[in-house]
Amino acid sequence: MVVSVSLVLLLGAVLLVALRYTRLRLWHAAVCVAFGFCLGKSVSTPEFQNVITTLTRVLKLLIG
Repeated sequence: MVVSVSLVLLLGAVLLVALRYTRLRLWHAAVCVAFGFCLGKSVSTPEFQNVITTLTRVLKLLIG
């Protein structure tokens, strides 16, 4: 739970920076958010969750 909330906050911050400082338009961001919601309800969600969990474990080992 802690990792997912932190990841959501991190991705939200990246999205806000992209909206502010790059050429990302609001409708691009809306499509990304809609895709995330659809992905969250799909059958491939456990696979993506496993990838995210594995990546966070690897980062944790690399950082210390």
